Amino acid sequence: MRMPRTIALLTCTAALAATTAACSGATKPQAAPGGGAGYEVSPTSPPAKGTLDSFTWSLYAEPYTLDYALAYDYPPNTVLANVCEQLFRVTPDMKVEPGLAVAYKQPDPRTLVYTLRSGVKFHDGTTMTADDVVASLKRQMDPKTGSPWGSVFKNVDAIEKTGPLEVTLRLGKADVLLHELMAASPGTIESAAYLAKAGKDYGTPKGGVNCTGPFALDSWDQGAGITLKKHAAYWDAKLAPKSDSVKFTFIEDSAARSNALKSGTADGGYMVPSSSFEQLRSSGKGSLLFGPNTAASNLAVLDFHGALGNLKVRQALSMALDRKNIIKAAAGGVGVPAKAPAARGAWALAPEKTASLYDTLPEPAYDVAAAKKLVQDAGATGRTVTVVTSTLAPEISVVANAVQAAGRQIGLDVKLKSVAPEAYSSIFVDPNARTGLDLVITNGYDNTPDPLEFYQYLRTGDFGNYGNWSNAEYDVAFDRANSEPDPAKRAERTAELQMIALRELPIIPVYEAPYSVFLGKRVTGAPTGIAQLYYPWAATIGAAK
Repeated sequence: MRMPRTIALLTCTAALAATTAACSGATKPQAAPGGGAGYEVSPTSPPAKGTLDSFTWSLYAEPYTLDYALAYDYPPNTVLANVCEQLFRVTPDMKVEPGLAVAYKQPDPRTLVYTLRSGVKFHDGTTMTADDVVASLKRQMDPKTGSPWGSVFKNVDAIEKTGPLEVTLRLGKADVLLHELMAASPGTIESAAYLAKAGKDYGTPKGGVNCTGPFALDSWDQGAGITLKKHAAYWDAKLAPKSDSVKFTFIEDSAARSNALKSGTADGGYMVPSSSFEQLRSSGKGSLLFGPNTAASNLAVLDFHGALGNLKVRQALSMALDRKNIIKAAAGGVGVPAKAPAARGAWALAPEKTASLYDTLPEPAYDVAAAKKLVQDAGATGRTVTVVTSTLAPEISVVANAVQAAGRQIGLDVKLKSVAPEAYSSIFVDPNARTGLDLVITNGYDNTPDPLEFYQYLRTGDFGNYGNWSNAEYDVAFDRANSEPDPAKRAERTAELQMIALRELPIIPVYEAPYSVFLGKRVTGAPTGIAQLYYPWAATIGAAK
């Protein structure tokens, strides 16, 4: 359920730290957001004590692709994190370390030079070269690919092989986020020869993939499961898999998924249905754990020509939301009201700035009477607001119903339009699917621990700007932030974007919650946080005893 790109992963990226970590995160358990009773947030589960022949992992949906350039949602990225790799790698404790690139340098703001790791083997036994990196990155830019990551490369003028193990990106203007996203899907490397051979079948059950990760794709039985096998020639000894194989199963129904975890049919799974938290906690069948997250549940405005085009109406709807009760119903009571569109966890790049730039923000106001007056002042009493809902995830309907109740309390005629899961996902990629809709519930996460990444999706004309909101002051402020190489100074400039977004509310923040994972008694060693989308998490899972 990756509802978009106002949506985004927590990688503490290679930010401008050359070859090592650019930021730091919690390395020990800490209180969960809001001080929730009975749970902590920690980046990893207890380490494995032994090896396994195999383990089974539950996904809430089958990946629609394993093409790295098209992977834009939790299911495909959860699988690909173990199969394909990026130039840099985010770690569970929200640091970045070298991946397929051992170093990078920036001789000037418009030039990025990557030194590649030698001796890396693809799953077919061939050796990675600079030609593979050039082909992989250029493919993201090719309109024929149709990559949702294509806009990441908008400032790239050229991608060139400048040595046997060196690749240079030449930019039209400074772009800090481009480099940071080399630790996420945009920085993924595939064999150039395999891309050419597979053609249009690449990333499908027929065409498969051929990357460099600790696991290789063994089989994909469409509609039934995906199996990965250990890559014996994997380059990183510290992440040599502790299991010979991994089988992914697809269970869309949240109750059935919970039953699979309790019964042991599945050894574990990420993004545990919040409705199952208490059942799983008390089942005695394993451990429910919480990890770092950069995601926030928000309401994205899709139409600024209707009632929500009036700022007072957007403000009123925000003020009428009973966020604490929404958290109880939608997140199992685990979470806090969101203070801004980009979650607190997205501010990890310059952690010394988090307290002053995020923590000092006021709690979102809850004042139904004042909200009703705003609607009256806007002359919007009785006007219709259409909120899309779906069975895609239980929290969608919970939030949609809460919005409807809040709107009716303040004089708005809030209608719910229910759509199929696939139609809900289409809203984020097809502008035509947004016709007649005013609001959509999103679960937005950052691919980097730099909140600037989230705020790029509110620029005029951006792919993730679903309502086509446009603000000249915002666009200028974004360009200023994206040209600032120093993380602390960039955080200050990002705070300006945060201020504008909160003032204008093109997105209405709702709540944020930690990441979740359930591990059956047989297994342990999994990272617990959202970093699992780009870190080879399955390699660290082994026997619990």
